Amino acid sequence: MSHISASRKRVTTLSLIEMKQAGTPIACLTAYDAISAGIMDAAGIDVLLVGDSVGNVVQGHETTIPVTLEQMIYHTQAVVRGAEHAMVVTDMPFMSYQASPREAFRNAGRLMKEAGCGAVKLEGGSRVADAVRLMTDNGIPVMGHLGLTPQSIHQFGSYRKRGANEDEADQIRADAKALEEAGIFALVLEKIPTALAQEITEMISVPTIGIGAGPHCSGQILVWTDMVGMTTSFRPRFVRRYAELHSTISEAVGKYVADVRSKGFPTSEESY
Repeated sequence: MSHISASRKRVTTLSLIEMKQAGTPIACLTAYDAISAGIMDAAGIDVLLVGDSVGNVVQGHETTIPVTLEQMIYHTQAVVRGAEHAMVVTDMPFMSYQASPREAFRNAGRLMKEAGCGAVKLEGGSRVADAVRLMTDNGIPVMGHLGLTPQSIHQFGSYRKRGANEDEADQIRADAKALEEAGIFALVLEKIPTALAQEITEMISVPTIGIGAGPHCSGQILVWTDMVGMTTSFRPRFVRRYAELHSTISEAVGKYVADVRSKGFPTSEESY
């Protein structure tokens, strides 16, 4: 674990924009609970995203679609308790912002007020620009998300990369400008060509956060359980494994089971 100064300040939207301007890469990870948030916060992470990927990682769903607003509030509250310095951003789940800008605004307000996050994130470009503008005009910071947008998986039909043909690339460019004009403070670019991600990063003034979008974004994000090797079946090329916790935890549990079976645990020193 890296040494982080006790005087480290809370990361804000302004901090992230200043990091882009200074050329300082932004480190982001997902988080769903207080203990993991605390570990990542102490290690120096800049942004913790309470992702609707909680549906896959914690709840065991195949997609993010089933996740509810109440569940996002619950998990965000836990992450906020664990994070002292990182900015906490919360995903707006499926159907919490698509119906109308007013409904999106109300639900974003619930996330900010009840969960205590520092910003919300939603998927989509021009079609959600009015909702983004209503939020940002009323003091709710918004992070955008373009490229592969998991909430649209049933529309896309697959998790293939987006923006590979010129029509898709043009739409992503236009959506990025629309979101910037609507007031976003940062933009996630997921699974798009490296050259396109670099172009968008240079085209807009706000930071871009890449996942499977190459090294030229202003920062990077991964799902933390993928990054530490807790998952075994999901191994996309854009995930670098910094640990193999699945095998470590499995071995530890196996040893515990063996000690309980043999009555080697607890010992007299571990008993009252």
